[in-house]
Formats: sequence, C-alpha cells, structure tokens
Amino acid sequence: MSENLDLVRSIYADWEHGDFSASEWAHPRIEFVMPDGPSPASAIGLAAMTDVWREVLGAWEEFRAELEECRELDEKRVRVLTRNTGRGKTSGLKVDQLTTKGANVFRVCEGKTTRLVAYGERENALADLGLEE
Repeated sequence: MSENLDLVRSIYADWEHGDFSASEWAHPRIEFVMPDGPSPASAIGLAAMTDVWREVLGAWEEFRAELEECRELDEKRVRVLTRNTGRGKTSGLKVDQLTTKGANVFRVCEGKTTRLVAYGERENALADLGLEE
C-alpha cells in the first residue's frame, strides 16, 4: 500500500469515530473546497479550513464520515468514497434521510495533504473526475 493511501486511511480512522480534531495530515497552506452540498465553500490555509469544518460540523450531532473505498488516482491524488452518518441539530433528521454517499479527493505531496475537495454528492465527484461509480 502506498504512503498516500496510508495517510488518507489514517485520517478516516479518526473521522469514522466523529473525531475531526487532528490536522497534522494537512499542509499549512492546504486548499480546501466544498463544491456542493448545502453550504459550498472554499478556503486556503489550515485555520480557514478549520473554520469551514467547524461551521459545517456544527449543524450536526454525531457526524461521522465512513470510508467505503479508497483508491489512488495517480501518484498524488487519492479518491475516497464515503458514507456519512449523523443527525441534524435543528431538524433532528438523520443525514441518511438527506444524503449518505459523498466523496473526497485528496492531493498529497511529501506526506501532507495540499488540497482536499469534499463532495457532499458522490455523483458530482465522479463527474468532475470523469469516472462512473
């Protein structure tokens, strides 16, 4: 298994338990993009990414991102298919009543994630990558 896959799998080891606090995997100038979903956003830098995550996660209780499939696209990019679970704080709706399958694309250089694109809708990620599920 490649170092990039190992890095991404280690990130999900925390995320699957609802722990989004670690950031040693991210480059200080990471580019973070959420192109779809209820609150599309983008940020440059670790602090800005943290602010976006905090806002998004603040709307949920017990949010978890479970890794379904992790695949290298090339020597720098890893695509992850996810199943997201949790419950909306205001509505009480479980996330799987709204959407369950997302995808993330990590760009990794020298052991750090330099770009993370987090898709709420898996189909959008696959279309952007020219892939099919």
